Amino acid sequence: MKIESAFSLKGKVAIVTGGGKGIGKAIGLAFAQAGANVVFAARTQADLDAAVAEAKKSGVKAIGIYCDVLDDEQLVSLVPKTIEAFGRIDIVVNNAGGTMPKPMEQISARSFRRAMDFNITTAFLLSQAAIPHLRESKGNIINIASAAGRLIQPQFTSYGTVKAAVIHLTKMMAAELAPDIRVNVISPGSIMTEALDFFIDEGNKEKMRQLTPLQKLGQPEDIAMAALYLASPAAKWVTGKDLQVDGGTENTNLSN
Repeated sequence: MKIESAFSLKGKVAIVTGGGKGIGKAIGLAFAQAGANVVFAARTQADLDAAVAEAKKSGVKAIGIYCDVLDDEQLVSLVPKTIEAFGRIDIVVNNAGGTMPKPMEQISARSFRRAMDFNITTAFLLSQAAIPHLRESKGNIINIASAAGRLIQPQFTSYGTVKAAVIHLTKMMAAELAPDIRVNVISPGSIMTEALDFFIDEGNKEKMRQLTPLQKLGQPEDIAMAALYLASPAAKWVTGKDLQVDGGTENTNLSN
């Protein structure tokens, strides 16, 4: 297999949740550059419009669909809407998710349940809805977890727990859906996104850089390149795996 064709997504169709900004947008744009038609799903129309316009510059088709993934009906409807627009589904990226760090004694039952739904239930439901089409296309699913799913970090009881569940969900899905559908997960380390900017100041970012073996924080494009590999024919013999893209982090790079 030639390298060019090994990493090509020409003619494929991908759904990316949380596709309006950050990691999700970067993944969708990388897929577009590799030749895929992309469905960006997010809650902010301006972000969707910008992502779609940029994707189209790669000469592919792209659409933005407003979707609150916590609304089951909106989430599952991504599947028929994609089929209506493109006639097939080859790749599903469950990227939407997250929850803010907080001391355990301050986490309410409601917020913990919401974190479970936002990160795990959404990935399960969209994947489940797409199964018939992914079986037909011999497609694949990529879940986005976090290094927090395996590291012990202060104030990450909720976030780390739900991301660990995403990793195990991936392995269970991969075993059940093989050999027709490949399922993998990416566990990003500290990535420079708007979310990170929101709750970490420059001083703490510098500490994080110093505690990361590669001495720098990641960029959304680093995760996009990993997703491109897992979605492409280059990874045709890879399923049920956690691809850790984290600058070599094996211990928390967060200070107490």
